[in-house]
Amino acid sequence: MTTMRMPIRGILKASAAAAIVFTGLSAGSALAGDAVPQNDLLNATLWMQRSVEYKATTLGIYNLAKGQLDKALADKTWTAIPDKQGENFGDKPPAIVLDADETILDNSPYEASLVTRGTDFSPKEWTAYVKDKVTRAIPGAVEFLQYADSKGVKVFYVSNRTVEEKPASIENMKELGFPMGGNVDTFLASGQEPDWKSPKESRFAFVAKDYRVIMMFGDNLGDFTDKYKGTHDERMKFFTDNAAHWGHDWFMLPDPEYGSWESNPFNNNYKLSADERRKMKIEALEPWKPKE
Repeated sequence: MTTMRMPIRGILKASAAAAIVFTGLSAGSALAGDAVPQNDLLNATLWMQRSVEYKATTLGIYNLAKGQLDKALADKTWTAIPDKQGENFGDKPPAIVLDADETILDNSPYEASLVTRGTDFSPKEWTAYVKDKVTRAIPGAVEFLQYADSKGVKVFYVSNRTVEEKPASIENMKELGFPMGGNVDTFLASGQEPDWKSPKESRFAFVAKDYRVIMMFGDNLGDFTDKYKGTHDERMKFFTDNAAHWGHDWFMLPDPEYGSWESNPFNNNYKLSADERRKMKIEALEPWKPKE
């Protein structure tokens, strides 16, 4: 075997280079060890909890709605769901229909828990969170609904919280100052009646039998129509066909954390892995392509 000898200067240079490489590798290993897990909820939850922009948006929506409420009360022909009101609805007492979660109730503490613990939504954990009664009010919601209540408007909450979750939800909302209907059951939970499932139009019709529904509020298309699980084009057609409602008697609250918009790109198929769902969401984007 022939050995090759290296001048001492070369040995020193090689040693120094090796030390730099080793140091770099060690630093890289340390950085890799400290890597922060990625979570699709992070920016959305941070925005909802910490930004002035989110609070300004929701407060602005409810301030706009207050002005529209006064107009609706003065106009007996005004209804947010004309297809469900029937005849002579102008003689019925006025009502507002709202979704609960992320429309009037801020559940970002639960979403933040998912981010910080690196876990996913769990129905069992969600129920435990609801029963803890730590949900917050979305800025502007309590004040607007108290104003509506003072004007004699009955406020109905059409929520997909379950019957099991209903008592704690009502207690939490009372503590936050939401009007709860007095001797009228105004919290219409999922499963409360046989046909009250996730789609909500049967509950809208239930309210419309006895009340003139003058406004609707939600954070998801499903808070306005049962067509929320349609294709992207079908959802867009519903949006366009009902353009006159938005900001007039229908009010959409921002929710960047979850909703039918997020599940639509992967066809609402939660049996897919998180990576598969993320891949399909990326493929649904319409990116700008820089010129080469």
